[in-house]
Amino acid sequence: MSSSEILDFGKESGLIAAVVQDAKTHRVLMVGYMNREAFDKTVATGHVTFFSRSRKKLWTKGESSGHYLMFKSVATDCDGDALLVQAEPIGPGVCHNGYESCFYRTLNPAAAGEGQWLETEEKAYDPDAVYGAKQ
Repeated sequence: MSSSEILDFGKESGLIAAVVQDAKTHRVLMVGYMNREAFDKTVATGHVTFFSRSRKKLWTKGESSGHYLMFKSVATDCDGDALLVQAEPIGPGVCHNGYESCFYRTLNPAAAGEGQWLETEEKAYDPDAVYGAKQ
């Protein structure tokens, strides 16, 4: 079966959620969205590419930071409307806030009712040095 027979880009304005996992450690690194063009570009180039919902255009992870995600494999769920992308991260971190993973905050169970989120890891790099100081 071809990807066009399996993947359902007809839902959610043509976008499929793509959970990116480190192919070696299996840590979840980030979540992005792919349309058909982003999916095809990822497979063709080997660089994980997404569709930016805010900018309404394709973007390849690492195009501004140099912290690329090298595509290794992809799986889909039973409905064909979610992806699990296995990738090799290039660079010290994936998160634009300077962390290895975008999932660096954990809800403190003792304060769950109060919504206290804790940063549970150190920054992997200085995001201001990579992206420039925030305005």
